[in-house]
Amino acid sequence: MRDYASTSFWLETADDDLTPRPGLDGSVEVDVAILGAGYTGLWTAYYLLAREPSLKVAVVEREIAGFGASGRNGGWCSANFPVTAATLAERYGREAARDTFLALYDTVDEVGRACAAEGIDAQFTKGGSLLLARGPHQLPALQAAHTAYAKLGLADHYCWLDAAQVAERVRVAGVVAGMFRPDCAIVHPGRLARGLARAVERRGGTIYEQTEVVDFETGRSPRLITRRGDVRARTIVLAGEAYLSRLRRLHRQLIPLYSLIVLTEPLSPERWDEIGWQNHEGLASLRLSIDYLSRTHDGRIAFGGRGEPYHFGSRIRDAYDRDAPTHALLRRMLAQWFPTLRDVRFTHAWGGPLGMPRDWMPTMSYDRALGVATARGYTGQGVAMANLSGRVLTDLITGVDSPLTHLPMVGHHSPDWEPEPLRWLGIRYVQLGFHRLDNQAERTGRPPSGRSLAERLGRH
Repeated sequence: MRDYASTSFWLETADDDLTPRPGLDGSVEVDVAILGAGYTGLWTAYYLLAREPSLKVAVVEREIAGFGASGRNGGWCSANFPVTAATLAERYGREAARDTFLALYDTVDEVGRACAAEGIDAQFTKGGSLLLARGPHQLPALQAAHTAYAKLGLADHYCWLDAAQVAERVRVAGVVAGMFRPDCAIVHPGRLARGLARAVERRGGTIYEQTEVVDFETGRSPRLITRRGDVRARTIVLAGEAYLSRLRRLHRQLIPLYSLIVLTEPLSPERWDEIGWQNHEGLASLRLSIDYLSRTHDGRIAFGGRGEPYHFGSRIRDAYDRDAPTHALLRRMLAQWFPTLRDVRFTHAWGGPLGMPRDWMPTMSYDRALGVATARGYTGQGVAMANLSGRVLTDLITGVDSPLTHLPMVGHHSPDWEPEPLRWLGIRYVQLGFHRLDNQAERTGRPPSGRSLAERLGRH
């Protein structure tokens, strides 16, 4: 049997033996068939069953619940959105952008409420997050973000901090300013995913594991097609995030980009006294290449970032979960953030793919005539957004017209990514360009201009 515990620290410590549930054995018929036992699929099943307990709901998973990004992420349950506040307002208007963020603020609390109600020990700790300008070159981007939220009338959710005020919370080298956001919690991703799967089963849902969906059909007879039989339903839900790119009809709707994480040993109380960080805030800077940090419940630091190259043809392979150069870079970066931790020992390293649409915009949709719903394209912001997706899809499938069903993600359709080799050339150009621009900004103290080709291609 596959060693699922080695996938990530989160699955290793999920308080679950990870024994796979039985796979599909022949064709079945249900009311709703869901592809993917990650957060999106599980939250959708959970809310559907909470609303209509008589529904027959089946979730079909290629590996085990929580195997994908849901069991490998950085632990941020935040109100962050893949598209910037300014871009969201430009595309959809001020009120739609404001409503989106208000819904996400509520979503963070909803995850905590659901965990408490279902007895899921996800170690939910709402300490907020700190977006840090580590050097003068990152200050303009921080100021622009703060201004964009203020223009939406959301200034009370974003507190500007000077360097001294940041240091009162956490002592990070090179910080010139920061922005505190209360709407973020740190969770144990594995415990959340596995606990949510058990909650779905308690409500009457069925989860088929180690059953790969190889295709699907919509229309008069919707079904998920596997090599072990079909799951026929009135409605099918496609909730596989990056792994949806393996399906022929969705291959160019998402690209799988890898995000990797390194994890330290538990730090001593004396070391925590040196760096502060007592409130479990999520930490991130304004690097184009993305970095994110969290403090775990048992006193470790998880440091994540993107850097592993995109793989031609949108390939997803287990071998890509660990990339020695990227993991080495992340270990060096932790020492740059916290110089007193230069000798800290690292115990774990892992990674996995996240799903990115061509326009960075998530999708939550339902076509009643075709009997197909989907939610996808979180670009690494899926821990909270998957919960929001589950509630949106539940409203859409059950015919409830709610404020959530009018958010700009609902009914959105992203354009396809370019065919290969154009896709690989463009993505690699942006990845290398972002890395070069970050290094140049750190060396010179001057921010990226925003006019480079890499920035224009990667703008969101």
